[in-house]
Amino acid sequence: MEDKLHLAFGIAGNVTSVLLYAAPIFTFKRVIRKRSTEEFSSVPYVFTLLTVLLYFWYGLPVVSYKWENITLVTICGVGILLQSSFILIYFWFTSARGKRMVTLMVVAVIVVVSITVLVSTFVLHDRHHRKLFVGSISLVFSIGMYGAPLVVVKQVVQTKSVEYMPFNLSLFSFLNSSMWGPYGLLGHDPFIAIPNLLGWPLSLFQLVLYFIYRKRDIHKEPNDDQADLEKTPKKLNSSLARR
Repeated sequence: MEDKLHLAFGIAGNVTSVLLYAAPIFTFKRVIRKRSTEEFSSVPYVFTLLTVLLYFWYGLPVVSYKWENITLVTICGVGILLQSSFILIYFWFTSARGKRMVTLMVVAVIVVVSITVLVSTFVLHDRHHRKLFVGSISLVFSIGMYGAPLVVVKQVVQTKSVEYMPFNLSLFSFLNSSMWGPYGLLGHDPFIAIPNLLGWPLSLFQLVLYFIYRKRDIHKEPNDDQADLEKTPKKLNSSLARR
């Protein structure tokens, strides 16, 4: 029974992960339409890419026992493809400063993943220590993935607007952690269970924040064209009065 539940949560986790990894599509449709990344942050997408790369390696038979984490490997493969696409689009439309930041973060991702793969392959020669090493690193960055959208919390509170904290990303993070947490517990795998059990309240906090500020109006300064339109009637009235 436990094995069946484990498999069921793994399949459900694949579904919610697809939703999570594909959630930024709506954000990037806006980016492409406006040809600008505006105030959106690249941090969540880079963190997610790093996490899926690490867990993809963790799920392979080199680290895990045979194909016990096949569901993890398949969904991480999809995640790698989607997140890489989003980061490329972000890089194309962001400012020069944004390009530098993205480049530095992607280089850091490559370094972390490369070191993890090399150490676990050539330095550690038994599966137990490989799993402990790769799992520990994956756990840390997985928690970072769930917490990455919180980088915009300060902006949300200051502007009283959730415009740049996408609802879909927060919702699917919540659903995803709700599936993979039990999957890790049923599989007696703390490296999958712990980050998702911690990611659940982080995602819930983002949803609470969204519902607090979603109906708040943003105070916007009128642009020059609007200002001119507002001044026109006043000018006409002054001219008529002089006549």
